[in-house]
Amino acid sequence: MTATAPSPAPGEGTARPRAATFGTVTAALAVPLLIVAGAATSLHTQEIESDWAERQRKACRALPFPMAEYAAGWAGALLGVAAVAVCVLLARRLRRRYGLRLGESWPGLLAGTTVWFSVLAIPMELIQLYVVHAAAASGINLGDGC
Repeated sequence: MTATAPSPAPGEGTARPRAATFGTVTAALAVPLLIVAGAATSLHTQEIESDWAERQRKACRALPFPMAEYAAGWAGALLGVAAVAVCVLLARRLRRRYGLRLGESWPGLLAGTTVWFSVLAIPMELIQLYVVHAAAASGINLGDGC
């Protein structure tokens, strides 16, 4: 009679793939970068608008509304939503491929904690987008000097 070693339990003895691959780290680092880029781009619309108003006052006539302000307003809102989308996709990848929740790996923890800043950033970006469209509709008061 020969003694055989008991077979290992499922999941025991098998190497689990690493969750900190280049793709997951890149996605995790993209979340905070997208949030900051969205907020900065959205706030840049104020600078564009004040430059436009100043140029109009100097020229003493109405100038066309800058399309760069529309682009910056929409880009800010889209970057904020993209940060949330990347975090959701990262969570799905970690769950399906590695069997981990978002907080069980450092890339997931980074993305999961920083995505909550979008709770503050996305409403601000949407307000800035509204301000862009309101400013385009109202024009600028050139004042009495013209």
